[in-house]
Amino acid sequence: MPGLSDRQWFLGAVILYGVASLFGLLVWRHGFRRDNRALYGLMWAGFVLHTLALVARGVSLARCPIRNLYEATTFLLWTIAAAYLVVGMLRRVRFLGVFVAPLMFAVGIFALMPALDSPEAGSRMVPGWRSLHATFILLAYGAFGLGALTGGMYLMESDHLKNHKARALASLLPPITRVEAVTAGSLLAGVGLLTAGLVTGVFYLKSARGSYLSADPFVLYSALTWVLYAALVVARWRFDQRGRRLAFGAVAGFAFVLLTFWGIYLLSGLHRGAQPASSAAVVVASKAQGPVNGGGR
Repeated sequence: MPGLSDRQWFLGAVILYGVASLFGLLVWRHGFRRDNRALYGLMWAGFVLHTLALVARGVSLARCPIRNLYEATTFLLWTIAAAYLVVGMLRRVRFLGVFVAPLMFAVGIFALMPALDSPEAGSRMVPGWRSLHATFILLAYGAFGLGALTGGMYLMESDHLKNHKARALASLLPPITRVEAVTAGSLLAGVGLLTAGLVTGVFYLKSARGSYLSADPFVLYSALTWVLYAALVVARWRFDQRGRRLAFGAVAGFAFVLLTFWGIYLLSGLHRGAQPASSAAVVVASKAQGPVNGGGR
């Protein structure tokens, strides 16, 4: 099927994520004791098609595919799926696919809306710095998404332990201390990746706009996200804010990201492919020069 477009590859991935979501209901019905391997396989199959979609779009653009809201959303979902599949190599954590698959399916359906994949004609980007910047930022959000999933698992397990209902899950879930460690490690990795994304973003701004700083809404949003997650990391290691507080912070932080990411992205002229100031100035100057030359004849 070499002739398929990137959107068709992604549609196939979303369908497989939907099948995995339905299969997850069966896993849930069996008390998470059976069929985790099959669920993990379905997520892998969806991830392969998802990767082919990103590669096809990236090859057609000759750069990292984050030009519009569709591309940014598909890249963000890819990082979440990749994070799950890496952690899912531990058999006792594979059941997280029950929660990951519906998220991938629902947001994937949203991403397929035609209005989100509008071409950004006339954009002038600096592929190297921009691609690095976007990759680090979206990988960071993927790590935060994984932290939210394990944080939710921690809260669920903690509630069962508190109410003496852990017997049904005791043979399935990893030790609660390990779940907390994965949550904390995911948040730390996310902050590190987000820091790298912000640093490369500074160099991208200098190359594209001639300035190291910008008041673009998404730049300010990324800085705010960094502050919030860095505060969670510091509170955990410096002030011993562990357990339920850390888990709740991870879940609440990513809920904030899911609710606000796309709206802020739409407000961002810089990230949606608007012309840099230098290119816009050239276009304006050339348009202004045309009538003058015509009048001189």
